[in-house]
Amino acid sequence: MKSLLFFALSLFIFNTGFAQTNSDSLSELHERVYIFEINTEIAPPAWRTTKRAFAEAREWNAEAIILRLNTYGGQVDMADSIRTKLLRSQIPVYVLIENNAASAGALISLACNKIFMQPGSTIGAATVVDQSGKPVPDKYQSYMRSKMRSTAEQRGRNPDIAEAMVDPDKVVEGISSEGKVLTFTTSDAIKHGFCEAELNNVDEVLAFLQIPKAQTKTYKPERVDKIINWLINPAISGVLILVIMGGIYFELQTPGLGFPIAAAVAAAILFFAPYYLEGLAENWEILLFLAGIALLAVEVFALPGFGVAGIAGAVLLTTGLVLAMVENVGLDFSGVDTGNFTQSLLTVLIALLGSMVLALVVGAKLLNSGALKKIVLNSVQQKEMGFVSNPSISKSLHKKTGIATTDLRPGGKVKIENEYYDAASLEGFIPAGTEVLVVHSDSLQVKVRKAEDD
Repeated sequence: MKSLLFFALSLFIFNTGFAQTNSDSLSELHERVYIFEINTEIAPPAWRTTKRAFAEAREWNAEAIILRLNTYGGQVDMADSIRTKLLRSQIPVYVLIENNAASAGALISLACNKIFMQPGSTIGAATVVDQSGKPVPDKYQSYMRSKMRSTAEQRGRNPDIAEAMVDPDKVVEGISSEGKVLTFTTSDAIKHGFCEAELNNVDEVLAFLQIPKAQTKTYKPERVDKIINWLINPAISGVLILVIMGGIYFELQTPGLGFPIAAAVAAAILFFAPYYLEGLAENWEILLFLAGIALLAVEVFALPGFGVAGIAGAVLLTTGLVLAMVENVGLDFSGVDTGNFTQSLLTVLIALLGSMVLALVVGAKLLNSGALKKIVLNSVQQKEMGFVSNPSISKSLHKKTGIATTDLRPGGKVKIENEYYDAASLEGFIPAGTEVLVVHSDSLQVKVRKAEDD
């Protein structure tokens, strides 16, 4: 009887132990961990990567997310968007800081459930600075301080320490002194509760989380993601703007050429498409740009000089390009980072200046050399065809009539008493062959209008 009881008890213990072991094994096998990395400036590409990674993690039914982070910071608005995504995530997010989590990177790190750091890494120095590295006015620092504090509070970390990472005047007894922005090394961060452990890689993170045999899946950017991230780089955006403006200028100077406007349209599509896909460029901002182009065309082809239409066109065009690069919502700009706006404005203005330099200095050489020479108008302006200079135009031409030998857009050529003159229309477009009346003349040009209007 005793032998029978002993056998039954042994069988019970064996089965219980096997079931427990088997259960643990199944748990480990079914643990799913999704991994993605941010190792660049915190900008629209980083925000796009985060959105795509979280969507893929949810679709894959991930039970944990590990962010590999290495950044010196970036745009506050993009960092805040990523921070909000992390705080609202129903999937726990763990960050492994691989060398740097400075500025915006510190804010993102604080939003994660747990922070791990590689040996020699740092976290902190979250003061908001401009493009030159100088601290911006206090109202922007106040915004960052509040974000750092609230994020630390939500994750159970010391909010005073988080604030000291932004404000050099914040004193935390025994940790930070006045006049210095706080930055933690790995050991400092562990000591003060801003890091759970010093770990070298993702495998060590999984071991620390007690899921060493978890299934893992790593975010891999698609080709279109790489193209979009490349196109929304400010330097590339600037080049595209230069091509847009240069193409428009050369098309207006040489009507019917075709190639410059085709290049401008292609560059405009490449400029706006990625920002539109990123949710930055809105429909009305693209319409502003198109309205600006239309007003400039009206100024060139229909109105003499450079007046209200031209100025309004230039303003609308510039505004459309700048706003397409910042994350405003309609007319609400409260969430737009000043540094990001300034960078966008400078990108557009520098590109516009570059396009003017290109047009004035090297435009003629580009269009008359190499392969481009075959696709541009290259006829000789013969004297007998009316292409002559008039260094001194007699005032006796006043009130005389003649014929427009070219379209006046508003500039062109007219023939008066068998002589050809440079002319400008005072009433917009005048087609070739129209009888014109000289209203005014100076040493270089005659001002004319249609004779039938007299």
